[in-house]
Amino acid sequence: MKQTLILIFSLLLGLPIFSQEIQEQSFSLQEAIDYALEHNRSALNAQKDIEAAEQQKWETTATGLPQLDAKIDYQNFIKQQVQLVPAEFFGGNQGEFLPVTFGTKQSVNASATLNQLLFDGSYLVGLQSAKVYLEISENAKEKTDLEVRRAVINAYGNVLLSKESVEILNRNIQVVEENLNETDKIFQEGLEEQESVEQLQITLSGLKSNLNRSERLERLAYQMLNITLGLDINSPVTLTDDLEALALQNMSLDLLNVEENVSNNIDFQIAENDKISKELLLKLEKSKFLPTLNAFVNGAYMGNSNDFSFLQNDQLWYGSSLLGVSLNIPIFSSGMRSAATQRAKINLEKAETDLTETEQQIKLEIAKAKTEYQYAIEDYEIKKENLELAERIEQKNQTKFFEGIGSSFDLRQAQTQLYQAQQDFLQAMLNVINFKVDLETALNTINN
Repeated sequence: MKQTLILIFSLLLGLPIFSQEIQEQSFSLQEAIDYALEHNRSALNAQKDIEAAEQQKWETTATGLPQLDAKIDYQNFIKQQVQLVPAEFFGGNQGEFLPVTFGTKQSVNASATLNQLLFDGSYLVGLQSAKVYLEISENAKEKTDLEVRRAVINAYGNVLLSKESVEILNRNIQVVEENLNETDKIFQEGLEEQESVEQLQITLSGLKSNLNRSERLERLAYQMLNITLGLDINSPVTLTDDLEALALQNMSLDLLNVEENVSNNIDFQIAENDKISKELLLKLEKSKFLPTLNAFVNGAYMGNSNDFSFLQNDQLWYGSSLLGVSLNIPIFSSGMRSAATQRAKINLEKAETDLTETEQQIKLEIAKAKTEYQYAIEDYEIKKENLELAERIEQKNQTKFFEGIGSSFDLRQAQTQLYQAQQDFLQAMLNVINFKVDLETALNTINN
């Protein structure tokens, strides 16, 4: 029992320590974007890809630089091979043979070879390809950053939308509960029909159901934001920006007049680099028709002995060296190289077609993004006016209802209209933010 109490006391003392380990973080939208670009897992991997491409570039470069290899061979004949030689060589009878073993039982051969590539067309193409591969990795990183930025803005906006929805629903529930209490009192005095109470009860139950759903969506929105930021899914986070303030900040009609330079779009740059890589692959296949020239220098020492005496000072070592040049000339491959060249040419033509298609798709994407962004700004103003009208209509019907000149059905209809106008206005604000980032991504105005 005493040990159990000690354990419980220790755990209670440790609780504040554990609670301090998870610190709540607060982010404005820009702070969230900056944090995600450094900690988002996709962004981290894209940076790793650039680092890998840099190593790949050096690996390709190093193949044309001097290569030095060393080798040590140790041989020990468990049973030496026997050769038959004519006996007459040793004074014997003609036609007879004597068994003879040549060499020592053990030997060590240590050698070093220096190789240098003098000419290889594929190496020159490889150097160009390594540079393009690095550029493709950098393009991929830029595209990842753009997508991370867009994902953070969408996730951040969804959290604000969820928060606003919960707050509005709580206010609406409070108003309807007050109305229901007053109406129920009037009904108890016999001055109101039971239907009026029931209508408000229906409205209240619907609001509470929506509140429960919105609270669950809010938790999911926070978790999605955490994943996008690169945080643990359950990390506590506070957002310092306001949805309407962000919507107003993101209204910029000047963006609609930005020049549509397709070459700024990252997808176009990726497609262009893909075409360049296909050109290099065609050059690579053509280079295989050219000869290759290599030079080498070899130096070696050999030691022989019937016993393992190679580490002794009196061991004899015999040196040798060799200088050579190797020229490899491709002559006939039964059409294999020609077929590979034609295949590379076809792939290049496909890449050129893809580049043209990408250009047209980007132009359409920009036009669509401008249309949607302009509509989002216009829709924001309309939804704002509709919300103000719906608030006035609901207030008038509420006044009429309690003065006895309006029906509960009219009040419920006005309330439903108000609740829909509230959600429409929230969505309109979020659309302004989201459609702006879509247009910025299509135009790539963030990095240009």
